[in-house]
Amino acid sequence: MQAFEAVLEKRDTSVADFDVRAKTPLQRLQHFLHANPTAVPAIVLLLGILAFSLIAGGRFLSAFNLSLVLQQVTIICVIGVAQTLIVITAGIDLSVGAIMVLCSVVMGKLAVMAGVPAPLAFAAGVAVGGACGALNGALVTRLKLPPFIVTLGTWSIFFALNLWYSASETIRSQDVGKEAPFLQWLGTSVDAFGARLTAGSFFMLVLVAAVWFVLNRTAFGRHLYAVGDDPDAARLAGIRTGRVLFLVYVAAGVICALGAWTLIGRIGSISPQAGQTANLDSVVAVVIGGASLFGGRGSIIGTLFGALIVGVFRNGLALSGVEALWQEFTVGCLIIVAVALDQWIRKVSA
Repeated sequence: MQAFEAVLEKRDTSVADFDVRAKTPLQRLQHFLHANPTAVPAIVLLLGILAFSLIAGGRFLSAFNLSLVLQQVTIICVIGVAQTLIVITAGIDLSVGAIMVLCSVVMGKLAVMAGVPAPLAFAAGVAVGGACGALNGALVTRLKLPPFIVTLGTWSIFFALNLWYSASETIRSQDVGKEAPFLQWLGTSVDAFGARLTAGSFFMLVLVAAVWFVLNRTAFGRHLYAVGDDPDAARLAGIRTGRVLFLVYVAAGVICALGAWTLIGRIGSISPQAGQTANLDSVVAVVIGGASLFGGRGSIIGTLFGALIVGVFRNGLALSGVEALWQEFTVGCLIIVAVALDQWIRKVSA
């Protein structure tokens, strides 16, 4: 026997096995949640409503209270939409709240103090929001700086500009209503069947629907997910990743300006100190809504559910007599659970 023949006799004779093994129920659940990112927040929202309807009774399920929850989450949801666009690209924007307040101050100062027609003042505020987003986008795409560091820095810049331009003065609701009622239009309320619905709530739903269409029915939306999932592969596929990222930050800035309009309608007045928790609240809504902080995964509907979950839990706990301290404690626990669940779901694609 030749030497090479002796070696061949010791070869591995096993063959590849391509049989599909049956998944366990837990694995099937994991795959289902990976394919349907809005399923978890939808289930949590339904369970929250059911739980607080049993704990707080009819007060929670009353039409007026449910419409109040919808009003309370309007600003969080609008800013959350802007944050969702950034998070899908594997970034984060810590300046959304500062942009929103700066735009509201610009609108108010021009319309109330300078006598500029309210629609033009509104347009100027939207332009400022777009410019702020463009600055963030340019720093991220041109200088290749991390979004977290960039937006942390611009948050301080925009907040300082806000205090300087407003002189730390609040424009009263009466003055806004007298000189620029257009800016308060989203605060217009309509009573129906015991519920009080505002124009801002309807505007929020229209915005969510419009952004959902862009993300799911346009090439730009597909490019956005591709850039967030794997920027190198997206670049090799011919997607101009830098252009997509820049436009996303500009769009986020414009949406923050629309959030400023919503903020004015909600509180009536224009304060440079308003919306101080908007940055955190927007991240909370996005994370609880099922978006992945690693990019490439998330939905606008999920963000809407996330904002509603925060509103339902805070409202339900308040009606149950729980102190505000423990309300924030509960929201913090929800964030940790949402991130842990996202890590588990991501193992499907690992």
